[in-house]
Amino acid sequence: MHHHAYLWTGPKERFDDEALRRPPHPDPPPAGGRPELIERYRQVATEFRTSDLPPLETAYWLVKPRSLVRGTWDEAKEAAAWLGERLAEYTPRFAAESDRDTARLARLVDAAAERLRSGADVSYGCYLERPSYLTLAVVTCSPNRASPELPCPCA
Repeated sequence: MHHHAYLWTGPKERFDDEALRRPPHPDPPPAGGRPELIERYRQVATEFRTSDLPPLETAYWLVKPRSLVRGTWDEAKEAAAWLGERLAEYTPRFAAESDRDTARLARLVDAAAERLRSGADVSYGCYLERPSYLTLAVVTCSPNRASPELPCPCA
């Protein structure tokens, strides 16, 4: 078992485009269906795997381009440390004062290490100044507990 890290920052309105953050439905709309539904399905089917947008289900980071992997570790503690470093890096930009509490951030990192040791994934999100959003995720791989059929991006 190992862990892959992912980071995304961007406009909150882009993050809110949930259709591009979920995998396409396995069954496309019928050929005679509404043209706007067919076009939207095609867009999602084309862009979901290649988009840098965070997926709604954390495990689906594994199907995204390998170039989006920010780090890979065998040890949960090391992956959690990466999360802690990123949280510390972005703390000055957090929109809410309560999100900057260092004791709270330390608890998040400790909880992440525990979850990763158990084989679970970790995903944190936070509003940044302006209407921006930050997501950090560490996904357990080989296999992923939530979606064991998903391939390792580094294989």
